[in-house]
Amino acid sequence: MAKNLRMKAARAAKGMSQKEVAETIGITRQTMNAIENGEYNPSLKLCIAICKVLDKTLDELFWEG
Repeated sequence: MAKNLRMKAARAAKGMSQKEVAETIGITRQTMNAIENGEYNPSLKLCIAICKVLDKTLDELFWEG
């Protein structure tokens, strides 16, 4: 898996840290870091939760195209 730079950019644009996003959706900061670094493949449910917090669609954050 590749690093998710779009997620990192969306998080930065909202002025949120990995810890803030993680706490909002109920995961650890380490899990959020692993998702951004492409070291962890999140479930669809977790992807949707991240999208809601960052005001992005699944395509905008997770589609590789």
